Amino acid sequence: MKRTAVIAGFAVALLFFTGCSRKAPQAGPNAPEVLVTTVQPRDVPRILERVATLDGFINANINAQVSGYIVSREYKEGSVVKKGDLLFRIDSRPFDAALAQAKANLAKAQATQAKADADEKRAIDLFNNKVTSPQERDTALQAAAAAKADTQADEAAVEQAELNLAYTRIIAPIDGIAGIATAQVGDLVSPTSGPLTTISQIDPIKAIVTTGEFPFTDFISRHPDPNERQRYVNSLVFELILGNGSVYPQKGKFYALDRSLDIRTGSIRYEVTFPNSENGLRPGQFGKVRFVADMKKGALVIPQEAVSELQGSYQVFVVGKDNKASVQPVQMGERLGPMWEVLEGLKPGDKIIVQGIQKVRPGNSVTVKDWTPPAEKIASTTSGEH
Repeated sequence: MKRTAVIAGFAVALLFFTGCSRKAPQAGPNAPEVLVTTVQPRDVPRILERVATLDGFINANINAQVSGYIVSREYKEGSVVKKGDLLFRIDSRPFDAALAQAKANLAKAQATQAKADADEKRAIDLFNNKVTSPQERDTALQAAAAAKADTQADEAAVEQAELNLAYTRIIAPIDGIAGIATAQVGDLVSPTSGPLTTISQIDPIKAIVTTGEFPFTDFISRHPDPNERQRYVNSLVFELILGNGSVYPQKGKFYALDRSLDIRTGSIRYEVTFPNSENGLRPGQFGKVRFVADMKKGALVIPQEAVSELQGSYQVFVVGKDNKASVQPVQMGERLGPMWEVLEGLKPGDKIIVQGIQKVRPGNSVTVKDWTPPAEKIASTTSGEH
C-alpha cells in the first residue's frame, strides 16, 4: 500500500510539473473590422469636371478718344454703372475753342457759297441772253462748285469738332462693374495711353473651360450630327464649384464653343454662363464646372477609395465566403463621379473592402460590415442625374 501511494504521488507530481512547463495557449487576434460593398452592375451618371476661369460676359476697355488732361472722375471705383453714365471729364476748353473756330469757318464758307451761287445764276442768265461768253459762264459754275465743296468741308469740320468735344465726356458703353481707374485727375491722356478703366458685365458671368483634343474628338464621335449636338449641349445643366469647395446655387448653361483648337496646347475652350444677379462672382475667379455628360448603362463600378495603386497597377481586397481577404488585380476604366468603372478583375456579386484596407493582410480573416456611401456623394450623384 505504501509503495502504491508513493507511485501515485510521484505520478501526480510529474503531471503537475509537466503542465507548468507548457505555456498556456494564447487566443488568436481579433479579426479587423472592415466595411465592404457588393459589386453590381449599375446605371450611373458620367459626371465630368473641368477647371474653369470666370470672366465678364462683356469686358469693355474705356479709352480716351482725344488728348487732354483729366479734370474729374465721376464714378465710384468698383461700383455698378449704367450705360450712358459719366465716368471721366477731360478739359474741354481747347475743344470749345476748336468748335468755335470751325463754326466761324463754316459761316464764312456759307457766305462765299451764297455769293458764288448768285454769280452762277447771273452768269447763266447772261449767257442765255448771249451777253457773255461760254468761258465766263464756266468760270462762274466752277466758282460755285468750289464754294459748295468748301462749305461741305467746313460742315464736316464742325461735326468733327462737336464729336471731339463730346469725347471729353467719357461715358459707360454698357451696364456693369467699373474697375479701379488707371488714370487720375490731372493726368494727360490720349487715344494711345491705354485703358482708363474696364467695365465688366457680370450678370450673367462666363466660365471659360479648356479641354483637350481627345475629349473633344470623343464628344464629336458621340454626337456626329450637328443639329443633335446642339440640342445636346443646350440640354446640359452645369454646376459651378467655387475655390472654397462650395457649390454655387445657380445652375449654368452652355454658351459657346470656340472656332478652333489652340495649336500650342492642343486644347479647345468653351464657355458656360451662370446667373449672377447678386454680383457675388467676379472675373478672374477659379473654380470647377461639373455636369452630367450622359448615363453609363450597366457599368461595373466600385468606390474609388476601394482601389489601391501599386507601381502603375491597380488592386482591390476581395472578401471570400470564409471572410478571408485576398488581393485581386483589376483593370480600371473611366471615373464616374465618386465611382470607378472596373473593366477586368471583378464580377457581379464580389465583395470588396472599401474602408479598413490598411488593417488587412492577405489571407487574414476580417469582420465584415456593409459600407454606406457618405451623404454628400449620394447628393452629388443625385443632383447630377437631374
